[in-house]
Amino acid sequence: MSLQISQRVLDLADQAEARVQGQFARIDAIAQHNTQRVLAAFQNHRVAEGYFAGTTGYGYDDLGRDQLDRIYAELFGTQDALVRIGFVNGTHAIAAALFGALRPGEVLLSAVGAPYDTLLGVIGVTDKGWGSLKDYGVGYRQVEPAACGEPDLEGIARAAGDPRVKAVLIQRSKGYSTRASLSVEQIGEICAVLRQANPEAVILVDNCYGEFVERQEPTHVGADLAVGSLIKNPGGGLAPTGAYLAGRQDLVEAAASRLTCPGIGRECGATLGQNRLLYQGLFLAPHTVAQALKTAVFGAGIMELLGYETQPSSDVVRHDIIQMIRLGDPEKVKRFCRGIQSGAPVDSYVTPEPWDMPGYDCQVIMAAGAFVQGASIELSADAPMREPYAVYLQGGLTYESGKAGILLAVEQLLGT
Repeated sequence: MSLQISQRVLDLADQAEARVQGQFARIDAIAQHNTQRVLAAFQNHRVAEGYFAGTTGYGYDDLGRDQLDRIYAELFGTQDALVRIGFVNGTHAIAAALFGALRPGEVLLSAVGAPYDTLLGVIGVTDKGWGSLKDYGVGYRQVEPAACGEPDLEGIARAAGDPRVKAVLIQRSKGYSTRASLSVEQIGEICAVLRQANPEAVILVDNCYGEFVERQEPTHVGADLAVGSLIKNPGGGLAPTGAYLAGRQDLVEAAASRLTCPGIGRECGATLGQNRLLYQGLFLAPHTVAQALKTAVFGAGIMELLGYETQPSSDVVRHDIIQMIRLGDPEKVKRFCRGIQSGAPVDSYVTPEPWDMPGYDCQVIMAAGAFVQGASIELSADAPMREPYAVYLQGGLTYESGKAGILLAVEQLLGT
């Protein structure tokens, strides 16, 4: 039995694929470069079978865990890194970094508008219970992007000039907004502006969905700290959970003390036999990210042929793995997500429905038939059920499977 894809949709796929071959070649070249960087880091740190054993209990003297920290630090060009399965998601790691960097009476500045929905409760913009930065006396401001959607560098400089601003958050990915995701070059420009306006402010980048998409990371161009989830890009589809931080040593240590507690910090944290998957996932990550990028580019190409607005468009250079498709109708959002779900290797028979997902201010629909629950590096599609009714596509462990899922989503939209 084969997937039920009509000849009409297959013909559309051929047209879309023909249009994006130049993009595919560019993506492959970056994957080659980043694969060599990762391989060199593994060899420089003499990765050995013994690092995969893992620990239990307190997790003292876990050689594999500690060496993986050093490998991440090399790849991100930083003094230090912290890679832990104890982080439940990227939001948890970002929260640890923010609490480590800020004190009561200080101010956090978001440089490109409101951050991702789940961070609003951490900051205290929305009330999600006791324990936010606001509850501990940390203030918050944000600078909206310019009318063109680009970062407002002058506005950022003005806002950062307040000496109470002690940390600046830059979200690389668009999240559920309609702005373009930031390139590493743009992040470098923001960092330069911030250094001039407020040299003491910590620059923290939410790097989720962006790792290995370009040849450099934000910490190569001036960021003090980059944070991301392991079940997105850097886990390569194999990491079962966790997150990382890479940056200045004092900031990494402060975040480690928030993950555990002062006096314990990074010294404890059993890896429970998961080291092998974290190492292997990182090794595969540049290739896996390239597969997700090709899936996104193809998805944009075929949806453009159907007349839908995409962001970014299929001919634009990518800075993360997320593809926004503006469907403009809640029923179309549901149909698209159901098509993606039907193309999954896991739970393909499930029908996604909007639900009150924790951390969000409206219902969210999610299609994600993944080997690792919630892994955005695997093919998934999700959307907040609000205007402009745009769906956010990401992932694809292989281009071939990602393409198949998109074709099934197109079948759902066309009703063929």
